[in-house]
Formats: sequence, C-alpha cells, structure tokens
Amino acid sequence: MKTKIEHDMLGQSAEFENIQRTAKIMASTDVTVLIQGESGTGKELMAKFIHAQSSRKSSPMVTINCAALPETLAESALFGHTKGSFTDATCDQQGRIQSAHNGTLFLDEVGELPLNVQAKLLRFLENGECQTVGQTKTEKVNVRVIAATNRDLFKEVENGNFREDLFYRLNVVPLAIPCLRERGGDIELLINHLSAQVALKHSINVPRFSVKAMELCKRYTWPGNIRELKNFCERMVILLGGKTINAENLPVEITAEQQTKVSNPFSLPEGGVILEQLEAQLIQQAMEKSHGNQSKAARLLGLTRSALLYRLNKYSS
Repeated sequence: MKTKIEHDMLGQSAEFENIQRTAKIMASTDVTVLIQGESGTGKELMAKFIHAQSSRKSSPMVTINCAALPETLAESALFGHTKGSFTDATCDQQGRIQSAHNGTLFLDEVGELPLNVQAKLLRFLENGECQTVGQTKTEKVNVRVIAATNRDLFKEVENGNFREDLFYRLNVVPLAIPCLRERGGDIELLINHLSAQVALKHSINVPRFSVKAMELCKRYTWPGNIRELKNFCERMVILLGGKTINAENLPVEITAEQQTKVSNPFSLPEGGVILEQLEAQLIQQAMEKSHGNQSKAARLLGLTRSALLYRLNKYSS
C-alpha cells in the first residue's frame, strides 16, 4: 500500500516520473541533496518523500525554514545554546541538528542563511561535528541533510551572498523540481486528486469540470505552482461542490491569461521567415538567457525539457 506522501507525489509526465526515479535512488543512500525549484513546486514534499523512502524513515525529519530565522538567532536555532551564552539565553536549548540525530535535517530556503552561519554549517557537513553556542567542545551528530532553495545559488555565489565551498558541499546531488507549466500532462490528474481530497475533508461532493474549463486549466501557466493549484481546487470544491464547473466559473486570472495569449499573437514579417532557422535562433537565445540551464530555457520557450533536448539534438547535428 502506498503512503500518503507517495499518493501526494502524483505525476505521469516524463519529467516528473524521472524526478521520482532519481529521488528513490537518492533515498537509498545518505548523500546530501540540494532540491531546486520555484516557490510552490513541492520541494518540502519531495524532501519528505526522500526521507520516507530512506533507511532513516523511523527517525525524525526535522524541518527548519532558513528564511524565517532572525540573523541573530540562526546559529542558535541550528546548533542550540547553553544558558547564559547570550542575553536572552535563559536556559539550555537543543538545536535542530541535534533534534534530527539519526534522522533527516531539511534546510528549507538554505540560500537565506547568514554567511557566518554558513561557515559553521559547512564544518558540520564536512565532519559531522556540532558545536553548541556557548560551549567549546563539539559533539558528533548523525544526520542526513537535504537542502532546498528557489534561488540560483550559483549566481548567489558569484554575487558574494553564498559561500562557494558550502554550495559545492550541498550540491552533491542536485534535484530540480519542474514547475507546473512544464508538467501540462499532469494538470488534470492533479486537479482530480486534489479536488477529491478537499471534498473528502469537507464532506462535499466532488465537482465536475467541463471539457472547456479543464482545457483552460491545462493551458494556464500556474505561476504559484502546486500551492496555487491546491488553493484553486479548494475554492472550486467549496463554491461548486457537486456541480459542473464551466469556463465562466474559473478565476479571472485563468481566463484572462488565455485572452491575452489570443489577443497578442506573433506577428509574421512581410518577407516571411525560415521556420527552422527561427526556431534554432530562439533556442539559442533561450539558452543564452538561462546561462545554459536547460530547464529554464525550456520554460522560456514554453516547452518541456525533453522537447527542448530533442530540438537541441536536432539542430546540433
């Protein structure tokens, strides 16, 4: 029987199935993983999936949102502190790293960590030694680290905002989560699944989507990704439970985007174009704008990554 996490990791597109296969391979080891993806793509859910598939699944997975940590408390939150080690330290406090002993530590939005804490995290990753604030001795902690970010950490390194040595230590096995606009084939599957979940939770009949309404949902780019899709499904179930959802019932952002696409088509020059030449030039521009990142280039062109790879091979031959 599948666990709830496995059920939530739905997807039948080639891109997402490939990610799931890679995640299962990673789960069988203790290798450090860096999950990259836009906000709302389900990076934490992927981390939970890896932990649940690993040999550490009976031990805790401890999550810390690095973006929510005040700079002055980030070190204490991760490594703990002793009473009197700083002004507000009124008692001994265990850090999140120690709390995750024998389990998994998930560092969400790791790119937000202050530089001074990054140095201490690097030391821990290299030798497993954890030094509590206010203590001189260190202790060994057995933790598997999974980090996630929606930032381009390589660019953050170039800008001096992230340590290069820590980046390479975290980026042992990178895992890029595709955004929803790259998973068009999964939209209907996800909508049906999420709608059923919400309906069950609220004891409401599941609504039905008309063919036109579902097509509009498939064409929508979902800038908020899975998070936006979940909110959309909850709204539709609550407002239209047991009814048929037509195009006019959809939120304005979905229908307005389609109207914009229709009203602003590509203008063909009077002299015409050589289609293959134009496509090759657009692909080259997308690769330059994305600094060689194939997933980003595919998004710029409105293609799946596999479709882009096919075209890159086609024009390189």
